[in-house]
Amino acid sequence: MLLEKAAQFIRKMYEETGQSMERINHRLKQVENEITISGTYTHTKDELVYGARVAWRNSNRCIGRLFWDKLEVRDLRGVKTENDFIDSIEDHIEYATNGGRIKPLISIFSNDIKIYNEQLLRYAGYEDMGDPKSIEATSLAEKLGWIQEKGEFNILPLMYRLHTQDMKYHEYRPEIIQEINIQHEKYPALEKLGLKWYAVPIISNMDLEIGGIKYHTAPFNGWYMETEIGVRNFTDEYRYNKLKEIATAFKLDTSKTSTYWRDRALVEFNYAVYHSFKNAGVSMVDHITASKQFKQFEEKEQKAGREVTGKWSWLAPPLSPSLTYNYHKGFNNTIESPSLLYRTIEKGCPFRE
Repeated sequence: MLLEKAAQFIRKMYEETGQSMERINHRLKQVENEITISGTYTHTKDELVYGARVAWRNSNRCIGRLFWDKLEVRDLRGVKTENDFIDSIEDHIEYATNGGRIKPLISIFSNDIKIYNEQLLRYAGYEDMGDPKSIEATSLAEKLGWIQEKGEFNILPLMYRLHTQDMKYHEYRPEIIQEINIQHEKYPALEKLGLKWYAVPIISNMDLEIGGIKYHTAPFNGWYMETEIGVRNFTDEYRYNKLKEIATAFKLDTSKTSTYWRDRALVEFNYAVYHSFKNAGVSMVDHITASKQFKQFEEKEQKAGREVTGKWSWLAPPLSPSLTYNYHKGFNNTIESPSLLYRTIEKGCPFRE
């Protein structure tokens, strides 16, 4: 089975990149010999780069795939020591943030290293404050010895295990983490709520599968679409659940549904999130533009003779979806290889959340 998957990947890559049949057959023979002897095989640097980029291209839940071939790939399979690992993770955060001009980036480590964070950056969650999505992760961090006064926006530490060592945690250098205060030029009361979010969503709980080989530790990022923060993170009832407070800051009548306070607050708040990021010089895309970019992606893939797979419920944005191109289409949700796979419950677009 591994040889079959490896051969399928090699043929796809070498054909897409214009390699000769002689080179394809030579590489297939190398891979076959390696699998016969050891039961597995090792990707070349070029195969790793191509595989990671195509995994983004195949990400059914991601609306931002137009830029799949711009993904920067860091081959860190040779990292062995704890200090080198921590440095590499902090380098990823700093390089991807890029002073606000976010770079799509993936860092691929060996399977001897495991990360226990859902995202490299995530706010802690407690029973009475913070992000409820992080309650379990926060409890784990505290069991490892992490101590911090409770707050709405405490950045969780990196939680990891190297080889057969005990699980540990590491607090990031604060200067590498950029956070954006959410404000609205017409409603100063919004800023008084003290809402903020970090600049880069770096997913770290997925497997990168390339030609039958799975890389369990491969954190990666794109940039945010405003609704991921403005609709989901802050206003979902099982997340920060701030919609009524936000509506009050906008001086909306929340006494009855017919005032449309929820809808009006949601639109205005997403405007605030988008412009807060832009005013801070941080990359972000709005949902209408993202949908147009996805249409461009589909057109380019069609010209290349490839079908675009997708998950409709994730490609239709959660704000004013019927105004976007994706809402009015159906998609084939088949998972193609190479791919990005959740190790547990599947949860949304792999380059953002």
